[in-house]
This record gives sequence, C-alpha cells and structure tokens, in this order.
Amino acid sequence: MENTVDIEALNQQIYAESDFVDRIKAEAGKVIIGQHHMIERLLLGLLAKGHVLLEGLPGLAKTLAIKTLSQCIDAEFSRIQFTPDLLPADIVGTLIYNPNKSEFTVRKGPIFANFVLADEINRAPAKVQSALLEAMQERQVTIGNDTFSLEEPFLVLATQNPIEQEGTYPLPEAQTDRFMLKVQITYPEKEEERKIIRLIMGGDKLPKVKPVVSPKEIIRARELVRSIYMDEKIETYITDIVFATRFPKDYGMPELEPLINYGGSPRASINLALAAKAYAFLQRRGYVIPEDIREICHDILRHRIGLTYEAEAENISQEDVINKILDTVEVP
Repeated sequence: MENTVDIEALNQQIYAESDFVDRIKAEAGKVIIGQHHMIERLLLGLLAKGHVLLEGLPGLAKTLAIKTLSQCIDAEFSRIQFTPDLLPADIVGTLIYNPNKSEFTVRKGPIFANFVLADEINRAPAKVQSALLEAMQERQVTIGNDTFSLEEPFLVLATQNPIEQEGTYPLPEAQTDRFMLKVQITYPEKEEERKIIRLIMGGDKLPKVKPVVSPKEIIRARELVRSIYMDEKIETYITDIVFATRFPKDYGMPELEPLINYGGSPRASINLALAAKAYAFLQRRGYVIPEDIREICHDILRHRIGLTYEAEAENISQEDVINKILDTVEVP
C-alpha cells in the first residue's frame, strides 16, 4: 500500500512539474507544422540526457526544428555545417598565439553551447566525427593542456541525409551507438503541407519563437525523470527485448538468427529504460508502462542492430526485426 501512495505522490509531482512540455510544444508549433514525432523525440533526448541523430530527406525541417527547440529554451545554440574540409579544431577550438603577451590563448569552438546542431554529420571525415563524439561522451573538451567542462544542458543533435552516397563518410556502428535515439523523419501529411505553404507565403519572416523554459528547469526535470517509477516487470521486459536481438532463437524466433549480425549492447537496455522514463514524463505520468517501451523501441534500437547480407538480400530492415521482436516477446 505504501508503494501505491508513493507512486500517487510522484504522479502528482510529475504532473505539476511537466507543464513546460506543453508550453514548448505550443511555442514550437508556431513555426513547425506537423512533425510531432520529431519534436517529441528531441524533447526525449533533452530530458533523458541523450544525443539525437535525425535521418531524413532534405527540406523536412530537421534544422528548423532543432533551432526552434533551442529558442524555446533560454539556451545557447550553435550550428556546425559539416563539410569534407572541416578540422577537429573547427569544432572544439584551438590555441591562438598572442604576440603582445607572447603566449597562447584558448579560442573555444562552437561545441561550447547548450544545443549543438551537427548538420550533415556524415559529410565530415572520421577525425572530425570522432572529435565531436568524444565531446558528446565525455561532456568535456581538452584544448592544449586545459580541460573544459561543457555546460549543462548539453545536447548534440545531428542530421544526416540517407540518399546521398557521394562525398559522405558514413558513421561507424560504434559511433552511431553514442546517440541515444536515431529518428527517421518522414514527409508531412497533405493538409500539413498546405499549412506550411500558407505560413511561408504569409510573409518574409517566420513567427518569432520566445523562450518559455529556463535551462535550470530542464536540469530539474532531468532529475525528476530519473525518479519516475519503473516496476521490475518492466525492467525484465526491457532486457527480454534487448536479449532477443542477440539470441532470437531463445525467444522462439529462430528465423531471425541468420538475419542478425549483432544485437543491442547494454547501452541499448540503459537507453531504453531512460527514454521510457522520459516518455512517461512527456505523458505527465509518474510511472512507466509497457506501451512507453513499445513507443520508443524503434528509435532506440534501429541503429543498434546489425543485419547480415542475407537480411539485405531478402530486403529485411531493422524495423522488420524490431516489429517481429515486439510482437513475440511477452508483454508484462
């Protein structure tokens, strides 16, 4: 009974302190028509302290959505356009010689912001990608002999274009694993596209987005997200899903065995749990339910399952494998 009272109190607290989510969605909605899935996933990354990789065709408002989110939060935003001639120093910063003082001074790079948009991350060479990914992982940057911590909230939102192969450097699997979520952006609905045309044709400038939440509120919300209740049965459900990506035969799916090269690592389980708590927070709820796991599962696992040549030959995607696992693994 005591547990029930705790959950009830937590529920009320989460409901009271998650009202800023609606404010962000309303403010972002002034500029972003539709794309609710993308906005929600960006908020998930923000609340669960995880970086987000957005994959979609050009012109689907990926950059605009990220910029708009940073404007809704009174935070510093920087954009890095990734190109083949970019150097690691262009991201993290470098030492500049000052002849007047006869010494080197640090010039910080664009990574020193709360929101960093890495536009077309697959256009830069591996050296640059790894410099960014190191900062993402360590949340600190070393320039010369000095180490600088990155200010919280710190969130890297990267975009990549799935159709171009020429002049791109695909992210290695170990590096895409650093992103909590890999979100696939799709075309808007017909009615949404009509509204987009109307908004753009209505004037030279898009509506002004105002800050509706402070970085302190985001940091407080992150602490609350971790306190959301997760039952042992839900934990078992998460581990069952991830283990089914590694050993499908043990879960009654022997047909997946020749299709999966490698499954999700423990990082997949951790991120599933964290993102499920953040999703419950977005629903203004103090506890996690199985539907939360199912809702976010594709975004957490699609870049963590390696397929064999056989799967590619049969035109089977990560989405198909995840769907099969979700349909087969027992729901608590």
